[in-house]
Amino acid sequence: MHMSDMKPIDGAEYITLEDAKRLKLPYFEGLAAGFPSPAGDYQHESLDLNEKFVRHPEASYYVRVKGESMVGLGLFEDDICLVDRQEEISDGNIVVAFVNGGLTVKTIDLSTRDKGYLRLVPANPDFQPIIIDANDQFVLQGKVTSIHRDTRKY
Repeated sequence: MHMSDMKPIDGAEYITLEDAKRLKLPYFEGLAAGFPSPAGDYQHESLDLNEKFVRHPEASYYVRVKGESMVGLGLFEDDICLVDRQEEISDGNIVVAFVNGGLTVKTIDLSTRDKGYLRLVPANPDFQPIIIDANDQFVLQGKVTSIHRDTRKY
């Protein structure tokens, strides 16, 4: 099965690192619920999410999820994925890949490499796996290392 045999793949769009400006906010730890008292012992140094989640700044970038192909793994439209090009990619990892002219976020299935192809697997039964073989334009763009969601829309 090739790209022409299936519906268009769900995509993603790049977010430049300049769009992810550093902002240090107070960081609280060990809270059950509610907002801590300013006098409490819960407050720590400020937390910069880039410093917390980005291990290889020179090889990392963000993408915004487009479509519903990964909802079964909790990736929804407009979620922001942090992607690291230096992280080792293993079977079953969530990856960003450039496939036949489009960017996509899927789980990689490497179990069929010895048969000459691999699969990019969606997490939604309404979508088919993308079969990648020598006839496809394919570049792995990195491993998704964290997912960030704006919950204000829910």
